[in-house]
Amino acid sequence: MSEKFIENLDKASSILKTADHMLYMTYPLIKEKKILLKILNEIYIAILSVVNAILQYEYMYKRIQLYKDSKENFNVFKKCASRYNITEEQIGKITEIFNLTEKHKNSPFEFVRNDKIVIMSNALKTDTITIEKMKNYLLTGKDILRKAESLIRSRK
Repeated sequence: MSEKFIENLDKASSILKTADHMLYMTYPLIKEKKILLKILNEIYIAILSVVNAILQYEYMYKRIQLYKDSKENFNVFKKCASRYNITEEQIGKITEIFNLTEKHKNSPFEFVRNDKIVIMSNALKTDTITIEKMKNYLLTGKDILRKAESLIRSRK
């Protein structure tokens, strides 16, 4: 029987490999800034899969309760993250990635300036996406995947 949390870890691993390839191979070759948005979205999906895998694993062992509300579930994740050696800084990065993805989805206007993509909100606040930010997010994604896998796969 293949558990859902293992499927989520495999999915995250595959997506992070794709994001890595896009960031380090495709982007430098074609230098199209909009690829950064695609990379952000891939990293977001991968990290969401890791978070879901951890929550499903913890739920299976009856250590946590899950909710219909994703924000409540994320708060539950934050409480059990230390068991996976996921740091406060990494939780902050995950939150940043989730917020930036949300802003991108709801943004009425985005444009390229220099080497950045600028996302504008309805309140005319701006956020930027840069290649350095994406590299940092990718490293965070790979690290939390590695930490989750080492704990979950060793006990399976």
